[in-house]
Amino acid sequence: MYILGIESSCDETAAAVLRDDQAVLASTINSQVAIHALYGGVVPELASRQHLQNIYPVVDEALHQADLTLEQIDLLAVTEGPGLVGCLLVGHAFARALALAKGIPLVGVDHLAGHLYSVFLSDRQPEFPFVAMLASGGHTSLFLASSFTEFHLLGRSRDDAAGEAFDKVAKLLGLGYPGGPVISRLAEGGNPAAIKFPRAWLDKESLDFSFSGLKTAVANLVNQLPPAELAPRVNDICAAFQEAVVEVIVGKTLQAAITTGCRRVVLAGGVAANPRLRAQLTAAGEKNGLEIFLTPGEYCTDNAAMIALAGYYRFRGATGLPADSDVYSRSRFS
Repeated sequence: MYILGIESSCDETAAAVLRDDQAVLASTINSQVAIHALYGGVVPELASRQHLQNIYPVVDEALHQADLTLEQIDLLAVTEGPGLVGCLLVGHAFARALALAKGIPLVGVDHLAGHLYSVFLSDRQPEFPFVAMLASGGHTSLFLASSFTEFHLLGRSRDDAAGEAFDKVAKLLGLGYPGGPVISRLAEGGNPAAIKFPRAWLDKESLDFSFSGLKTAVANLVNQLPPAELAPRVNDICAAFQEAVVEVIVGKTLQAAITTGCRRVVLAGGVAANPRLRAQLTAAGEKNGLEIFLTPGEYCTDNAAMIALAGYYRFRGATGLPADSDVYSRSRFS
């Protein structure tokens, strides 16, 4: 089976072609980072317009890389949500038009499920059940995955997600957008113990996250320091901020593994590309006798290969959905 996946939930227009769940034949992404960097974050209306311009050439390029035509595609998978609704509608409308024109079955995919499945695009794959830590720009959530169709939410962010906090702190420091990579790079030259930022552990048994207080603590420090004093401390601020985020994510992930009795842990999502987080979770896993599975770096951020894979599993787990089935774009899932 050849699956064409389409992703347009935020600021990446992406398309990918998979053969069953075993081989990524093509994966193309058109990023809008340069456009949104001017504004310090994603502007939804601009993102939607860029998707309109990019989606046809991106899908066409994916098919070209895979050396396939639309007539050879057996299944279409498109991100249904959550995400920016205008962006989602572009991908959804394009995929639905292809499905109706070519008579190809179409399935809608939960974007978060795509991230959770992305670890299966690596050579080292976990067995079920496993605890999944999904950290991205819009979500910081813990799941217990029992099968390809069963994911139980254990905890999630009550306010700012981890990736969102990285972006906001980078903006406070005048480092540009996106914030994650630049903070990670500058943190390498800083001392994480130089500044004691708060860790929000919440209730003793809680597996939820909160990073708004940490962001506010950084903002208060930045506002108190004159520019001449701030500049020499940027690396330390980045290192201390990153360490606070990583410590909480690793701590609560270990807590989830202990609570569920699950010895396998998966790290996924855009923030999963952070080298410090990957290293600290791996070290904590070795210390506590856990198997840690890291999503490959190229599949941590938004991509269509994970959407195609999630679509394959959804289609395989059901009787199959015809092209006129109900697939909706939704900014949020309850």
